[in-house]
Amino acid sequence: MTSQTPPLVAVESLAAALQAFADDREWNQFHSPKNLVLALTGEVGELCEVFQWMGDAQALSAASHPKTAQAVRDELADVLMYLVRLSSVLGVDLNEAVTQKLASNERKYPVDKAKGTSEKYDQL
Repeated sequence: MTSQTPPLVAVESLAAALQAFADDREWNQFHSPKNLVLALTGEVGELCEVFQWMGDAQALSAASHPKTAQAVRDELADVLMYLVRLSSVLGVDLNEAVTQKLASNERKYPVDKAKGTSEKYDQL
């Protein structure tokens, strides 16, 4: 990636805001990687609950439906915040990680073999 290429993921401001939030409350002592992973998993579970029992059509409109839109936004925000906080605590540059993983996936799933199929890369 060149210096002129914009980052795929830019979370520095969010990471700083989450750090300040934790600092103000003296919560850093609770933000071990294990605790953050467990909290992240819980939030993903809460997001799953929003979609549980929905058909595909309902799920596609969940973010705009009056009964579920706020819950979708709230749970997505919680998932993102815990993920960014975890990456900060672990010292993982999410932009670098995503950029490398996307390049890896492009090699594993070449368009000519993967287009239109859900097969795993080792089955293509």
